[in-house]
Amino acid sequence: MKLTIGLIGMFAFLQVYSIQAVLPVLMADFSATEVQVGMVVGATVMAIALMSPFLGMLSDAVGRKSFIVGALLFLAIPTALIAQSPSIGWLGFFRFMQGLSVPGITVVTIAYIGEEFKGRALTELMSFYVSGNVLGGFLGRFLLGHLHELIGWRLGYYLMAMLTLVGALWAWKMLPTSRCFEANPNFRSAVQTLGEHLTNRYVVTACLLGACVLFSLVGCFTFINLHLAKSPYNLSTGALANIFAVYLIGVIITPLSTTLLRRFGSARTVRVAVMVSMFGVLLTLVTPLWGVIVGLAIMSSGVFITQAATISYIAVNVKKGRSLASGLYYMGYYAGGTLGAWLCGITYARGQWSLTVWLLLFVQVLALLVASFGMIKTKSRTA
Repeated sequence: MKLTIGLIGMFAFLQVYSIQAVLPVLMADFSATEVQVGMVVGATVMAIALMSPFLGMLSDAVGRKSFIVGALLFLAIPTALIAQSPSIGWLGFFRFMQGLSVPGITVVTIAYIGEEFKGRALTELMSFYVSGNVLGGFLGRFLLGHLHELIGWRLGYYLMAMLTLVGALWAWKMLPTSRCFEANPNFRSAVQTLGEHLTNRYVVTACLLGACVLFSLVGCFTFINLHLAKSPYNLSTGALANIFAVYLIGVIITPLSTTLLRRFGSARTVRVAVMVSMFGVLLTLVTPLWGVIVGLAIMSSGVFITQAATISYIAVNVKKGRSLASGLYYMGYYAGGTLGAWLCGITYARGQWSLTVWLLLFVQVLALLVASFGMIKTKSRTA
């Protein structure tokens, strides 16, 4: 079960950030600006933000497994169409189409875990799911960066689409059918639940924290590529893809976060993780490449622990309309990512990487304030 949940998490995020590894190439191929390529990253993130609560409500009405498999199948279509993009605008459109299907995997999988498992099993599976997200985020960037050097990014996306079809087949074969799901097809009831969630301190705090987290991650890992493609580093797409190996640290650290959560609780764990992430961002200002890489590793590790803690915070404390609650969290999470791609693009164009770092630190201070004053003690020590 851990393997299956982890792989579903991986396939969900295989496409979301893959484009980051070839941003310098896209700027040359399409004569695009920093803000334009930033919004190509943000297009998928924006669609995920828009669709997350709606797919959550729909899944609460019709089921879990069929939704996950169907979303993976749909995701393969725009992934293949990206290879045909005639302009940066069309590329952004197909990236947006990718994002429309991702919540059908992410939001529904979290709801599935929350319904089918309790206590320690729940927090462990959540950590494996986030580890899968981390692995998928790394593999998407790593594979496309190296595929571009071998066959070009366009043919690379055809192969990425085939991998997504493999993910759909795996989920169909290996994911057990829900046993504890109770359908709620009443739209009025769903709207009532939505209203309750919008005034639920657990949900609102998690949404705000998630927005700050993904703002930092998207802003950092999008524009560090442009920074490292310039002098004195002059890294190729393959070398930039290798930089994303720092993500693999998150695959190891995230399952270990379960121990931190049980011992210290979500609030304290998040506060420490955000401060660790801030230190990592500051470290990327050093000149030696190894120092930048260490900074990225520290920054991303803090982000992954924060994400795992926040997702568990919702799963433990929200009992009604779990899929909708997850959808609202992801709406806030990816809205933050969209803002990160856009605002960091403007900031990078005006002040290069150094000014971008200060914007990232400002947002992480906001995350620290949310964690300090918004998060309250969870109802279960397993959180």
